[in-house]
Amino acid sequence: MLQPYQFIVAALSLVMIGFGVERYLRGGKGQTPLKLAVRLIVWGGMFAITIFPQLTYDLATLLGIEGNVNAVMMIAFLLVFLLIFKMLSVIERIEHQVTLLTRAEALEKFEQHDQRRKE
Repeated sequence: MLQPYQFIVAALSLVMIGFGVERYLRGGKGQTPLKLAVRLIVWGGMFAITIFPQLTYDLATLLGIEGNVNAVMMIAFLLVFLLIFKMLSVIERIEHQVTLLTRAEALEKFEQHDQRRKE
């Protein structure tokens, strides 16, 4: 029987996959096939592990790890991934804004210099 946290994590995973696919298909800023693939792998994996917890036992056995990956670790991983992904998005947005400001300032200085030369 699925636990309440499993429904929440599964729903969140599907929402994040949906957002990623939508942004990629709309051609959102900075959206690349690599980012989409990473998002699909991470969130798809999170969804699969949440719905089929036995996969963690199988993976642990395959890797030679005793015991199961605990739900707390999975949620912690999810939160860390969310934070990192959000930080990367913010950094990309800031870089874009700095580029726009630099261009605007360079054009302004060029126009001022050009006006002085004409005088």
